[in-house]
Amino acid sequence: MTEPKKKQLRTIDAPFVALGPSGVAIRDRLKHLTPEDDKVLRLVGEHLGSLASRDLASRCRDGSDHSTDTWAARKQGLTAASSSRWAGSITKTSHDQWALSRRCQLAHIQNLEAGVRTLMHRLSLPLGEKGTKRAAGGYRSKGEWFQKTRRLATLEHRLDVARAEREAAVVHVVRGSRKLLNTRHNLSAAQLTEPEWRERWEAERWFLAADGESGKPFGNETIRVTAAGEVSIKLPAPLAHLANAKHGRYALASKTAFAHRGEEWADRVEANRAVAYRIHLDVERGRWYLTASWQRPVVQTMPLATARAKGVIGVDTNADHFAAYRLDAHGNPIGDPHRFPYDLSGSANHRDAQIRHAITQVLHWAKSCGVAAIAIEDLDFTAEKTREKHGRKKRFRQLISGIPTGKLKTRLVSMAAESDMSIVAVDPAYTSMWGDQHWRKPLTAPRRKMSRHDAAGIAIGRRALGHPIRRRTAPPRHHQSDGAGHRTVQAGPGDREREETRPPVTERAHDARRRPGHQKGTRETSASKTVRDARSAGQWVQDSLLLTD
Repeated sequence: MTEPKKKQLRTIDAPFVALGPSGVAIRDRLKHLTPEDDKVLRLVGEHLGSLASRDLASRCRDGSDHSTDTWAARKQGLTAASSSRWAGSITKTSHDQWALSRRCQLAHIQNLEAGVRTLMHRLSLPLGEKGTKRAAGGYRSKGEWFQKTRRLATLEHRLDVARAEREAAVVHVVRGSRKLLNTRHNLSAAQLTEPEWRERWEAERWFLAADGESGKPFGNETIRVTAAGEVSIKLPAPLAHLANAKHGRYALASKTAFAHRGEEWADRVEANRAVAYRIHLDVERGRWYLTASWQRPVVQTMPLATARAKGVIGVDTNADHFAAYRLDAHGNPIGDPHRFPYDLSGSANHRDAQIRHAITQVLHWAKSCGVAAIAIEDLDFTAEKTREKHGRKKRFRQLISGIPTGKLKTRLVSMAAESDMSIVAVDPAYTSMWGDQHWRKPLTAPRRKMSRHDAAGIAIGRRALGHPIRRRTAPPRHHQSDGAGHRTVQAGPGDREREETRPPVTERAHDARRRPGHQKGTRETSASKTVRDARSAGQWVQDSLLLTD
């Protein structure tokens, strides 16, 4: 009888400490603006926005033929209609938008290629053939098979068009967001009128952003914010007549005071270090905001061994909550599981606020536990939510699409750095399955309800600590064998046979007798074969006397 083949597991990547944030952004509202301030901001934003639109169109036309000469010509043309620094900010923004579009174009091509491969594989299988965990099976009916052939033809056409555009360096960019552009055709669903949509569209296409420059007064010569909070703007040349300050500048009546990271911002401003600023209008609220941002060197907060020293908090990310469990340095779960819910429905601002609130709760609990690190899965669903891969599992596709993996990692790393905590990223392979298999049932108690997600948090934490996910075999009872045996002791990751099952007592005894150097006892504890045969026949036999010294 042949033994069944064992499932081939993929290689598990080693855990690592996530790098700290590479930049900082803070925002404050511009309050008490006069009607003249509002008018000037709108005129400047509209004028620079039109220049930015023309420059982005020129950059897209250049495509792969872009060079320093074409960049210099574009900047020179913009300088005459604005200023040298405004022209530099506009051209840099155009380059960043074009590069981002190229990256998105490549991701779109890879997604189409994955869909085509999946469809071709499923169409090549007989109808009704069952699939496996690694590959989908055949389609269930002839009608579905025919519809998928049409779907395949559509994807192949889209793929050919996308490849041709990439070879020709053609990208499609929408200033003002494609989502808002498409909203124009669904105003009733968005509960907007045409004038309201037009106001939002124009505000999104304004340009009021300037990069910082070290060595210049207060770190930015174009949009200047002093340490006292006074905001002034360098007006473009056609609007220089609106200046109310020296050197063609317009000073706003509002003063800003950043409540979050205000001291760090003030230190940079007083030292004349570069700070980038962006002014934008929230049309829905009718408020102006000022955003300040700057870069800082990316450093590793602490080594992996230091992060593991006091244990970790294992966090399993789900569609509506964080499932967290505390583990000590040996990988043993401590206390009860904790769940931190959040709601990802509603607007983007509401979802972002929910994520921040849940992360704040996790960080506060981790600080109270005294640990130095939080373990989380290095999730990435960019290639795992196509309908070609998951078929009719629409609810599952919506589930994984709703998990904000990218924003979650960015938020968590940034907020943990402010709390002097590290984030240990682990491979997400098999954490839910193995956690449920080895930890859910043993930790379930009348007063402790364990879910699959809670057990996954333990698996994530043990992987971050360098321990295997599988539980240690429980020791025998005190009245059996050697009492409370060695199984309660945590073996090191490099110890051999640390996960083997305990052999029977008789087998261990026989192994001990076969060890070299084992000496036979001086007393004969078993009867001879003749005596045993006589006793089995019902005869009384006198035992031999034991002679001892």
